[in-house]
Amino acid sequence: MRVHLVMDVICVHSYLGFTRFTRAADRLRAEGVPVTVEFLPFELAPGAPADGRPLLEVLEQTFGPQAAAGALAFAERVAGEGLRLEYGKAIATGTFDAHRLIADAALQGKAELMAERLFRAHFTDGLHVGDSATLARLAAEIGMTTGHVPAAELRARLDRVRRLGITGVPVFLIENLPPLTGSQSETTLLAALRQAATTKGETS
Repeated sequence: MRVHLVMDVICVHSYLGFTRFTRAADRLRAEGVPVTVEFLPFELAPGAPADGRPLLEVLEQTFGPQAAAGALAFAERVAGEGLRLEYGKAIATGTFDAHRLIADAALQGKAELMAERLFRAHFTDGLHVGDSATLARLAAEIGMTTGHVPAAELRARLDRVRRLGITGVPVFLIENLPPLTGSQSETTLLAALRQAATTKGETS
């Protein structure tokens, strides 16, 4: 079964959705059902500079002071799911090169590992995921090489996602099912994966 995940590594709902999806997919994998994941890139802030600024400051300037308070409250809510969101350390940045890194990782069978590490780097470790040196260290950390996917190819992939009409993330494109959007619950994602596996078994 093939699933396409449309996400951005600086999107907290993508991080939560990815975490829940991974847990659901791993439960199905443990039952002997293969789940293949492919990532489709999406830039939450296309054209954003990669120089890096404190995320809470950017949220306040963009959406007002209530945005920072909302982010901190959200962090408290999801702590029970095992996510540690350190908004005080997080750095706002462009994510084009981070998406290239995931694309490189996909060629080496490590896309899920790379995506998880980038989410954690941004939201928990306070690392600058738009910085080339930081990305190189993260790539080395999971044992992958870089530079395989040209920038032009990634731009083409971003364009294809836009042409699909996707304007927000996360989006879960599970084989043979309508798209699921937003940070769905683990229960919902598991049920969708089971339904897709059943449908695929009936048609194969």
